[in-house]
Amino acid sequence: MQAGMDRLAAFLERRRWMVLAAWLLVLGAALPFAAQQTEHLTSGGFEVPGSQSQVVDENVTRFEGAQRDNLAVVLARREGASAAAVRTEVDRVARIADRLPHAEVTSQAEAAAKRDAATASITVVPLAIEGDRDQTADLAVDFRDELGTQARGGVEPHLVGQQALWAGMQDLTKEDLESAETIGFPVVLLILLAVFGSLAAAALPLMLGFASVAITGAAIYFLSQATPMSVFVTNIASMIGIGVAVDYSLFVLARYREEIRGGAERVAARRVALRTSGLAVAFSGITVMLSLAGLYLVDSTTIRSMAMGAIIVVAVSILAAVTLLPVLMNLLGRRAYARGRIAVIGSLLLRMVRTRRRRPGSTSDERRKAGFWERWTSAVTRRPWVSALATAGVLLALAIPALSLDFGNGALRQFPEKHETRVGAELAAQTAGPGATGPTQVVAEMRDGRTSDPANREALSSYASELRRDPEVEQVSRPQPSRDGRAALITVAPRHDPESPQAEALVERLRADAGPLDGVAEVQAGGATAFNKDFIDLVSGSMWKILLFVLVFSYLVLFVLLRSVLLPLKAVLMNLLSVAAAYGVLVMVFQYGWFDRLLGFDSLGYVNAMTPPFLLAIVFGLSMDYEVFLLSRIRERYEATGDTGSAVAQGLRASAGTISSAALIMVAVFAVFAGTGTPSIKEIGVGMSVAIALDATLVRLILVPATMEIMGRWNWWLPRRLDRLLPHAGFERGSGRREPALDLGR
Repeated sequence: MQAGMDRLAAFLERRRWMVLAAWLLVLGAALPFAAQQTEHLTSGGFEVPGSQSQVVDENVTRFEGAQRDNLAVVLARREGASAAAVRTEVDRVARIADRLPHAEVTSQAEAAAKRDAATASITVVPLAIEGDRDQTADLAVDFRDELGTQARGGVEPHLVGQQALWAGMQDLTKEDLESAETIGFPVVLLILLAVFGSLAAAALPLMLGFASVAITGAAIYFLSQATPMSVFVTNIASMIGIGVAVDYSLFVLARYREEIRGGAERVAARRVALRTSGLAVAFSGITVMLSLAGLYLVDSTTIRSMAMGAIIVVAVSILAAVTLLPVLMNLLGRRAYARGRIAVIGSLLLRMVRTRRRRPGSTSDERRKAGFWERWTSAVTRRPWVSALATAGVLLALAIPALSLDFGNGALRQFPEKHETRVGAELAAQTAGPGATGPTQVVAEMRDGRTSDPANREALSSYASELRRDPEVEQVSRPQPSRDGRAALITVAPRHDPESPQAEALVERLRADAGPLDGVAEVQAGGATAFNKDFIDLVSGSMWKILLFVLVFSYLVLFVLLRSVLLPLKAVLMNLLSVAAAYGVLVMVFQYGWFDRLLGFDSLGYVNAMTPPFLLAIVFGLSMDYEVFLLSRIRERYEATGDTGSAVAQGLRASAGTISSAALIMVAVFAVFAGTGTPSIKEIGVGMSVAIALDATLVRLILVPATMEIMGRWNWWLPRRLDRLLPHAGFERGSGRREPALDLGR
């Protein structure tokens, strides 16, 4: 493996201008497409193949005039607006529908709306739509763009319906992304300046982060032309891309600067940085990608497209860190490792202050103190059982609320209270009822005969009458026979909005009890609420598969890299603690709402269904970054010294500062997204901030050294047969500098 990295380093030395030109060419070609990456994203993709909601959706076409989804335009008159202004807006809505595919305003609906305009303060113009859910989702986006959100002649237009909510969510996520990137890059730059003390060195990781996100944005644009890609993919790719690209380049650049400080020549320092940190970056990046690939076990277009975007940005980040970064370090020369003037002056002033504080007459030996990380390691390993159990206790305590984790999904309550999309939905609820924009559809497939048979007709009528007596039902349509007469469609409008717990409970009752149709027909419930419920059930039921996939592949990657049976097992268990603690914090913040006033959040009473699987995959992968970087350094020093205690202290001393800086960058980036306006993105931002912070502090700085001290030489146990079969990563031959074992006072 190291030989491959050595060949890559030699190639980059010889062909640096060609490599740089290739990257600039790709980046220049990507930028125009990256700017358009959101144009073809879909707000749909929540369908669950084989579910009742999907079966009902496919069967709706059997019924004359039935629609899969409801869309309408609500026209709200401001004070002083005339009826003529409302009628003008009705005409504009009809013209927009004529221009767009799959939509129409019927002459009856147009005439009724114009009649209502004379007296009503809220006029509803229903749209007759056709096509599948994804086509309706795209129609909602286009119709919303055409309709606009600005009042005309004192009349406010609002597109309403479940797909209209997701179309509004698409605009909101665009705004959040722009805001997050505007804040995120400067924050990262400030942290890097503090770490490196040089603008040139700090700019390198940031440049790679920008390049990775831009190239991924172009890839998303092209993928969205060929396959459905969720509106959330840009936020996920940007969030992961900024953090990962900066982290990977930080690892390589920090090792390069360390080798330079150790007296190595620039060429040799770059070679060592690639064959050690570069190799660790490649392994950790592969682990992240494998973790994200576990999300493909969820049969959902939305989740798979988001996973695809995250995998692409990680792959680009790895490639940039091991090819573009060494070239840029070469071209920058001394500026890539030398501290800037401000940093040098600051260091001199700090040294002068420390000199004045020294006690007179003290010897040089008395003045010399052990490094912070050696002292820290010594303190932790002196009482390893106490350190390990106390830290594990803290993580387990944070994880306890995760036992009551409640999955949910929806768009309406994610909008701020005054957002025009939410206002439109509330106005529609005042006029037509909360459940009118997303009714539940029940398809009854006759087991014998047709719907027109007397016994079947009587059973259908009794079933509809029973539904009307349900306290959560606002309205029930008459059973509508299918074209072949073998099925009936009953439309049920709930008393609460389609995303409410009451509407979900209604769907559960409809599916659990066929009433008078029991034995007469096969009853299946679909519609907006059913789609939400089926998606939640799909995700929650797939969590064990994702967890198993992530655990197995993470273990295998670390097993090959570290050449140990027990270290990878310990690593995945520690990562589980970090993820569980992050789940617990999510429940406290977003489900229980304990910190709403403090953080300015509006808890939804549940955790968004997409958050737990993404948090599991992403955090597990990113935690492996720090695990690989730390343990590879410890392994390197163990091979050099043969002493586990010394190896832990030296490895921690060499990598803890970089890990802390990388974690700080990650936490800062994720915290920026935690401050956005969309709760689903806030959840991922908060969850990953907490998980990375806990992982980089409690886990890496306490649990790892404590448990390694407890395990002793068992850390490196590997059966001889496997030792002969496994490839050598070769970290022990990293720099060629052998450091003496540290005296930790044992």
